[in-house]
Amino acid sequence: MSTEDLAWAFPEVEPGVEPLGGRVLVQLKRVKKKMTKSGIILAEETRDTEKWANMVAKVLAIGPLAYRNRDTMAPWPEGSWVKIGDFIRVPKWGGDRWEVAVPGEDPLEDKALFMMLNDHEVISRVTGDPLAMAEYV
Repeated sequence: MSTEDLAWAFPEVEPGVEPLGGRVLVQLKRVKKKMTKSGIILAEETRDTEKWANMVAKVLAIGPLAYRNRDTMAPWPEGSWVKIGDFIRVPKWGGDRWEVAVPGEDPLEDKALFMMLNDHEVISRVTGDPLAMAEYV
């Protein structure tokens, strides 16, 4: 996993929100550009499908009630499932998703993708290369 590729897939962009309650804010992996490395041009429909079906994300922020008993504020017995900076898998459908233009890049292309989801909806922690995971529709 190259640092350059990781920085492109998860650019530093202000999402414009912070999580409340038991929610987790993540940045979804950006999708390939219009053309693959082998020179195949991807149709816009393919890019859109891949973008919104994306399931790999980086944890940016965790709400104050996340991974806590909502009545007592005591941490869950197993503790927090994730921490800021972890790469995780998120549900293909659900959550609140939005895009933000990346400063210095064409605002019509390659936007940063964000998602807000409930703490219990995190599927897994990615222990390998987050860029090597492919999603299937």
